[in-house]
Amino acid sequence: MKYYLGLDNGGTTTKAALYDRDGKEICVASMATEMIVPAPDYVERDMEEMWEANCAVIRSVLEKSRVSPEDIAGLAVCGHGKGLYLWGRDGRPVRNGIISTDNRAWKYPLRWEKEGILDETQKLACQKAISCQPVSLLAWLKDHEPECLERVQWIFEAKDYIRFRLTGEAKAELGDYSGAHLINMHKKEYDLELLKLLGLEDLRDALPPLCESAKVCGYVTKEAAEKTGLKEGTPVAGGFFDLDACMLAADVLTEDKICMIAGTWSVALYISRTPVTEKGLLKYIRNSVFALPQYYLIEVGSPTSASNNEWFVRELLPEARQKSKEEGKSIYDVINGWVEEIPAAEACPIFVPFLFGSNAHPNAKGSFTGITGFHTRKHLARGVYEGIAFSHRTDLERLLKAYQGKPEVIRLTGGVARSKVWTQMFADVMNLPIETADVNETGTLGCAIAAAAATGEYSSVAQAAAHMSRLAKRIVPIPENVEVYNRKYALYTKTVEALDGVWDAYQAFMEPN
Repeated sequence: MKYYLGLDNGGTTTKAALYDRDGKEICVASMATEMIVPAPDYVERDMEEMWEANCAVIRSVLEKSRVSPEDIAGLAVCGHGKGLYLWGRDGRPVRNGIISTDNRAWKYPLRWEKEGILDETQKLACQKAISCQPVSLLAWLKDHEPECLERVQWIFEAKDYIRFRLTGEAKAELGDYSGAHLINMHKKEYDLELLKLLGLEDLRDALPPLCESAKVCGYVTKEAAEKTGLKEGTPVAGGFFDLDACMLAADVLTEDKICMIAGTWSVALYISRTPVTEKGLLKYIRNSVFALPQYYLIEVGSPTSASNNEWFVRELLPEARQKSKEEGKSIYDVINGWVEEIPAAEACPIFVPFLFGSNAHPNAKGSFTGITGFHTRKHLARGVYEGIAFSHRTDLERLLKAYQGKPEVIRLTGGVARSKVWTQMFADVMNLPIETADVNETGTLGCAIAAAAATGEYSSVAQAAAHMSRLAKRIVPIPENVEVYNRKYALYTKTVEALDGVWDAYQAFMEPN
């Protein structure tokens, strides 16, 4: 029997999962990967640790499933978009990888906008440069760590780095790189003029050759086989920006559907045969090449989603996390129970989920507002859930300015979709029905779909998705909750607006030199 392996490299977790040709999940393994935060706004990871984590979860899936490596017909990798992973000419990582929630380069897009450079790059890239994209981070490195760039052989995105370690082939998957402000969206290729405008033309030779997401672009090497337990020569597909993988797993492959991803980032998106090019809309909307190459992925996103809840659990609930572990419970199930105890109509502290960046201001930070002596950690937990949902609503409202018509349903993926109470909250806050993919890990399933198409199990990605994805029961809004959340969302937006004048002064205090 044939099986397909998917790898997902998110901001905080590395996952592997095995599926059969019908999309049935055979086995899943995951492990947390450490976020290194050496300074405010800096978010990194050790690239060797990242590779070892991928090897470990692959070995774990093979051991737990007892599936022979001979029966794995192919695999693919997805990962967070943006960020930066540099490989050196000495055959080693140049430095730590930089995760997509990093905001150290916030000054560069502002400077380029002031100088009129972004007006020119937007015409080519069909997106506005942001601080966590490779272009901004490379510009920052040129000014602060020039010795690193002198040693670079390849400039990778997260999943392309892992595929490189598996195959030894340096390739850049088009969809991911097109979302990184590195591709001329009209020609779907690198553009030296684009790089020159940003002062990065000397790095052109370090950009790997482009490849497609659902085509075989390498094979597992002997060295990688020894480390992972995979069979040498196993085909490896190009893989995806994790948004594309989630879209495939939720079968969002037509223009009439809206998808919302709630993971490290808050993302609202749909696909279109033409990119959005209106300058006013490009303030928020980004285009990239979708997994189905005749389509573009139209996206509004911000690093304001479930990673904020991960921080809340890690930093503010250590003893609750330890107690749940001792009792054999999931801390997330415990928090879901806490949130369910507090009625939607109860006034909870307003949580602004800007711990790792925002959709409001380049220097905005996270906050709780309106805490009183009455409030408990359960109220704080509900405030975190609500604040994240409100930020998603902000992104959705921006996306709908470009979307033709009104969506009838939202397909929700990511960590939030595994929480019944949170999914219901999303339906109420958005005032739209929610459908979720009936699978534990959408990213890895999307990769398995790509692997099945790339190796000929199915004739196309669309056919593979139709056979391998399935949906859970639809969740509909509760009318009385919709009214409550409309009032709460108004309070949330007023809070964000009121804090707008604080952030530049706060940033100046953080960076006195």
